Amino acid sequence: MTGAEPVTDLSLLTGLRSSKSTYYPQYRGAAERLERVVHALDLVSRALTRTVEGPETLICAVAEAARAHLNARWVVVALTDASLPGTGPRRLVLGPDASPFLVGEVEGPPLPDDVLACLEDVRSARFAAEQVIEPHYAFVPIESVDGAVGALAAWTDPRRTLDATDGAVLGILASQTAVALQNSATFQDARRTAADLAVRNAELEATQRRLGAAHRHQVLDEERHRIARELHDSVTQAVLSAGMQIEVCRNDIPESERRERLDLAKDLTRRAVEQLRSAIYSLGHAGDAERSSLPDMLDQLSVVHMPDELQVVVDIDGTPEELPGDVEHAILRIAGEALFNAAVHSDASHAALDLRYRRGTVTLVVSDDGDGDPATVRTAMRLAESGDLGGAHRGLVNMATRARELGGHLDVGRSRLGGIEVAATIPTGGQR
Repeated sequence: MTGAEPVTDLSLLTGLRSSKSTYYPQYRGAAERLERVVHALDLVSRALTRTVEGPETLICAVAEAARAHLNARWVVVALTDASLPGTGPRRLVLGPDASPFLVGEVEGPPLPDDVLACLEDVRSARFAAEQVIEPHYAFVPIESVDGAVGALAAWTDPRRTLDATDGAVLGILASQTAVALQNSATFQDARRTAADLAVRNAELEATQRRLGAAHRHQVLDEERHRIARELHDSVTQAVLSAGMQIEVCRNDIPESERRERLDLAKDLTRRAVEQLRSAIYSLGHAGDAERSSLPDMLDQLSVVHMPDELQVVVDIDGTPEELPGDVEHAILRIAGEALFNAAVHSDASHAALDLRYRRGTVTLVVSDDGDGDPATVRTAMRLAESGDLGGAHRGLVNMATRARELGGHLDVGRSRLGGIEVAATIPTGGQR
């Protein structure tokens, strides 16, 4: 723009619509205040984001934000004795060069008298709940819905004069600090509660596991005693019968009859020995009590009920899971009764025990290759339930009753092995 007059209209440079010489300094002062306020609000927001880190970090951040905005020599953030119990530190002072003083907790250099007086007034709640802004001193209450809970105070050196803008910034900082302190205290309480609940939940789960293991061991012990009673009765009868046959052989009887009776006595004695051997094995292995899972205990039951002529295999289908104690109890008792029947009454040589885990249910299937007839067994169960068999076949009835009591059912059919198949399905209530 050669030869043109230089631009002198300040409105083009400042946005002001006057070229009076006083407007530009005013504009610069307003711009500086605006920049200072924006910086202060940034400090406030940074301080308040420390809420989740705990009240101590929050209070330190608030004090530093006030000090940085005001370029203060001394800053006090203090809470009254009656407010926000459990929140700390209760009194924090930032000195020259941002040196922290945790009043009442850490010994440090002596504080100025006016700082000490302010701390005591706030601690004992001897202050008016109104803002005070002087050229080099600011006092702003920290108020919540229940009233003043503390105060923020600052002292500046002669080169930094406070104004209404500084008062507005400190008011925002103080009001947001009250909310943030309450939120921080609530967050810390929630965190402590969650940690306490996690500990208690872990203790409860451990207790449940111990109770479950104790219950399973009790079930297994009860099953051992039941087997012992069953074998005692059957072994006693077999031995007594063998003795009677031998006693008859001492009399003068035909040789052919004597040989037949001795063969019968030998067979009865062999069966008694096999039953005793199974009982001794199952009842004498106390170390097996350490095995606590349902599949392990089913393995053990298959050994308990296994004479030489009966081979038992156990198969688990699906992912084993922790079942309610009453469900495990019922499965163990049904499995024990079904295997005992296969070993003693069905003349079976092979048996299969399948445990099937499904969504919300568990199914136990016991099958054998014996000579039992499913229709006959179902008829015997119906008659026994009605009481028409004089107490016979109560084991079959007990199996069906256990399943029904837990909301399940028991079915008897023809096994793929050729004999009887007993299938008990019981709901577990779980989601898999």
